[in-house]
Amino acid sequence: MPQYSLNQISDVVKGHLSGYNNQIVKHLLIDSRGVAYPSESIFFAIKGVRHNGHQYLSELYTLGVRSFVVEYLPIENFPEAGFILVDDSLKALQQLAGWHRQQFHNLVVAITGSNGKTIVKEWIFQAIHTEKHVARSPKSFNSQVGVPLSVWQIENQHDIAIIEAGISMPGEMEKLETIIRPDIGIFTNLGEPHQENFTDYRQKCEEKLNLFRHCKQLIYCSDYPYIEELLESDKFKGLKRFTWSQKSPADIQVTKIEKGENQTRIHGLYQEQVFQFSIPFIDDASVENSLHVASFMLVQGYSLPVVSERLARLVPVAMRLELKQGINNSTIINDTYNSDLGSLSIALDALSHQHQHPAQTVILSDILQSGRSSDLLYAEISKLLKQKNITRFIGIGPELYKQQQRFGANAKFYLSTNDFLDNFHKGQFGNESILLKGSRSFEFERILKVLEEKAHETVLEINLNAMVHNLNYFRSKLKPGTKIVTMVKAFSYGSGSFEIANILQFQRVDYLAVAFADEGVDLRESGITMPIMVMNPEQSSFDLIIRYQLEPEIFSFKVLQQFSEAVESAGESHYPIHLKIDTGMHRLGFMEDELDRLLVIMKKQEALQIKSIFSHLAGSDEAQFDDFTHTQLDVYERMSTKICAAFPHKIIRHILNSAGIERFSEFQHDMVRLGIGLYGLSAVDQSLVRQVSTLKTVILQIKQIEPNETVGYSRKFKAIQPTTIGIIPIGYADGLHRILGNGVGKLMVNGKLASIIGNICMDMCMIDLTGIEAREGDEVIVFGEAYPITEIARQMGTIPYEVLTSISRRVKRVYFQE
Repeated sequence: MPQYSLNQISDVVKGHLSGYNNQIVKHLLIDSRGVAYPSESIFFAIKGVRHNGHQYLSELYTLGVRSFVVEYLPIENFPEAGFILVDDSLKALQQLAGWHRQQFHNLVVAITGSNGKTIVKEWIFQAIHTEKHVARSPKSFNSQVGVPLSVWQIENQHDIAIIEAGISMPGEMEKLETIIRPDIGIFTNLGEPHQENFTDYRQKCEEKLNLFRHCKQLIYCSDYPYIEELLESDKFKGLKRFTWSQKSPADIQVTKIEKGENQTRIHGLYQEQVFQFSIPFIDDASVENSLHVASFMLVQGYSLPVVSERLARLVPVAMRLELKQGINNSTIINDTYNSDLGSLSIALDALSHQHQHPAQTVILSDILQSGRSSDLLYAEISKLLKQKNITRFIGIGPELYKQQQRFGANAKFYLSTNDFLDNFHKGQFGNESILLKGSRSFEFERILKVLEEKAHETVLEINLNAMVHNLNYFRSKLKPGTKIVTMVKAFSYGSGSFEIANILQFQRVDYLAVAFADEGVDLRESGITMPIMVMNPEQSSFDLIIRYQLEPEIFSFKVLQQFSEAVESAGESHYPIHLKIDTGMHRLGFMEDELDRLLVIMKKQEALQIKSIFSHLAGSDEAQFDDFTHTQLDVYERMSTKICAAFPHKIIRHILNSAGIERFSEFQHDMVRLGIGLYGLSAVDQSLVRQVSTLKTVILQIKQIEPNETVGYSRKFKAIQPTTIGIIPIGYADGLHRILGNGVGKLMVNGKLASIIGNICMDMCMIDLTGIEAREGDEVIVFGEAYPITEIARQMGTIPYEVLTSISRRVKRVYFQE
């Protein structure tokens, strides 16, 4: 991690240092809301069009920040702080990051282009991270402030740094180039985004190419004529090029592209060798992005077979979307942070993945600063909506209003957001997926407010990006052919049913597992088509299991006979089942001495076919039970081998759970079962996974009470001094266990822990805010990334599983996805 003194930083940015100067800085801070390491952070007070960082100096000082870069000194007195006075705080941020970059002597890769930067960056990481330590831009940090923050993350132990660079107007790329100073460049493509600030595509291309003026090598598609033309200038003399093309001779010559139902085959020539790559995507953008990844790998010396194998394992990179429950049984996809043609296409793809409703509605604002004429732009949008089979379109804004003749009969238009809201009534929407996408100036959050189902202010936020991260972490432990069954039982550990299953289906896991048949039925009726295993089948649900093509666990002779009879009655044969064997946990499953009888029965019948054999490990997460775990693994090997040998068809074997994947990966067999690890708990190192869920609420009211006054039912808390209390709307009916009352549990308010005082009520509880700066409406974290669920579980004397699964259905789930 970077570590510089305030004196060093002052010298680098050519500023004037005053106040304390002995601070050591490890973190850069530009947003007062993002303070994580106050004493080790330096805040850059950047002045923008709509904000001024100098307004937050007092707040940051209160939070513990002691190092600041400012354009003018504050009036207030901050006795323990050090201030570096500069002419331009943003320029100082860039200078510091550029100087930090110069301390790094390994490979730096810069990626620019109109689209695909983040995907290419993340896919390169996916392809090489097993043997290279890679630093890369977080999310889409590619702006004038995002690039410095990205470069700051480069450390000496990194083999490669991959940095995105994006621009929106002339003159910006030269600044980013001095920060990144790349050794290798990748130019993804040239398209429409931010065209409004350039005279033509040629000017924008020339500006983007400034990123590579000191590069050793540039990777690009030579089918973009402006790139080829401009690279002939003296500025790029000596720049080594690596190209790919579908039209003309290049280093990678693409000869044919074949699109299947779920994958694309790319055929071509490289150094007179014929190759074929397969990628698990069928869209044109993914083909282009994957060829940039392949080009980079070949430049780095990877062989064609390795490139082919890595491309086949690429997984989707999540997008910036928010899923919420809407009125009248609808689902809202909130994507109001921006609006352009490219991101609209991405958002429409996300809408198409919502299968739980029969209809799909798009509410779209005018697209601003597209660089296109209105006629061309909205003709393209109309075409896109038709291609995506959108049921209904609602256009908001004067330009869309003018273009309404392009959108057919099932469309409605409003001049403004106010116009829409004036004519809104709830009966217009129901049982549909609604994509809400508007430019910020249209204030679509007001539309979201009326469309969103009302609920109390306690919410469980589900970070789908974190879930994808965790999935990919556990995937990294597996061989390429090993399958994954993900556990979505118990309402997906409290995280929500369909929404989690949908993202897992999109991420191409092989199986879902539910506890009971009705959970599987709900998923099927919501459009989940992938295989679903039922872990606790009941005789009363056998008809539903068969009707909805669910696959039951069979754990006893009684269940085996009952389900076999149900299958025969339904006229089915060779119905897939999953045999549960008991290797030592002694819960459900066939014992070893029952195998001979089991095999005789299975061979005599044709109604059922064994799809998999599995067992449960009792203590794979604890080293003290490792000997017993190995005993279980030995028993499983013996029992499963015997069963597999008795049948001619391939039978899937699986015994590892989340902890087993991390600690006993050599026993992964054909498939593994990923449960609590998916939701952010590791048996090895918690820093390797991300917490998926954040349970939060707000302070409804703040009161002052005097000594001897009491709080709550049964007067369990009595104040011994003047006390500030906060009342928050979460109680045991929401899943906040009563055992946490009376000082046992603590909740986080503005970065500090507040004890729960008195008995927890059904719908609310009280916390001690004495000594904590807080206001009514402030956020209260029950658990989350900054306050892990393991801490609440410890206070309760239980395990995180119980905490997650206890959260009531009445707590609204909100889903986020990058």
